[in-house]
Amino acid sequence: MSSSNTVLYFQAGFGVLVNMFLLFFYTFIILCHRPKPMDLFSCQLTFIHIMMILTGGDTLLADILESLKFGNDIKCKTVFYINRVMRGLSICITCLLSVFQAVTISPNTFLFAKFKQKLKKYMMYAFFYLWSFNVLFSSRWFFYVAGFTNMSETHQMKVSKSCFLYPVNHIIRGLMLTVAMSRDVFLVGVMMTTSTYMVIILFRHQRQCKHLHSISNLRGSPEKRATQIILLLVVFFVVMYWVDFIISFTSILLWAYDPVVLTVQMFVMNIYPTITPVVQISSDKRIINVLKNLRSE
Repeated sequence: MSSSNTVLYFQAGFGVLVNMFLLFFYTFIILCHRPKPMDLFSCQLTFIHIMMILTGGDTLLADILESLKFGNDIKCKTVFYINRVMRGLSICITCLLSVFQAVTISPNTFLFAKFKQKLKKYMMYAFFYLWSFNVLFSSRWFFYVAGFTNMSETHQMKVSKSCFLYPVNHIIRGLMLTVAMSRDVFLVGVMMTTSTYMVIILFRHQRQCKHLHSISNLRGSPEKRATQIILLLVVFFVVMYWVDFIISFTSILLWAYDPVVLTVQMFVMNIYPTITPVVQISSDKRIINVLKNLRSE
């Protein structure tokens, strides 16, 4: 096994372990306690991150399906489709999370107060529509990806060790890229807008509270701390997502994927779902208390 594959497997293994811990924790909170609305986001994103890591290239899930004697074509279509669904859900739900937090910390004007009362109901509808949209939107990949069987076949683009994209008409390829880019640009634009809005709200709140509270109390505000964590994750997500998107966009546009580029893209793609649970664990007091209790025992 090459050193690059060793790094990828270690990254994937670590990412799956920490996300599994978070998934069990949030599932327990949702089923056995009174969950916060943020827990619903965290639980879904944690599951999405696990699936993104498991379906990233030639790691884990691909090996599992291969060991179960699934045909290469079925394996490629399944892994590639799930990965694309999860990538779409990742940006959609992260965007929804930033909008939710922006509304949560907004001043209680008449408009926002009325909307906040029904926010949880709207949130559940939004989850349903986002999952339905991404499951259907990514189904197009079933027609364009397959397991490689004929070495003499030309114009096929390698996207993993054993999976290729079929040649696509230039018009269709351009249309697919335009639709995907439009979606991503819109969602990233919404995230950046809500992030800017949250920064402004926090700045105003800090100025107003300086005369009433000490700086230590201000820093200890759970609402402010949660917003800062979300801002950090959103900015980090946007940077990693666009690096990944630029690599994919350029490769599809040129219809060529270099093995080194594939390795770099896989590493970049797994950075966010690997780092995010570490940030969540270190910032959630409930998780910290659980870990302290386990350590004391």
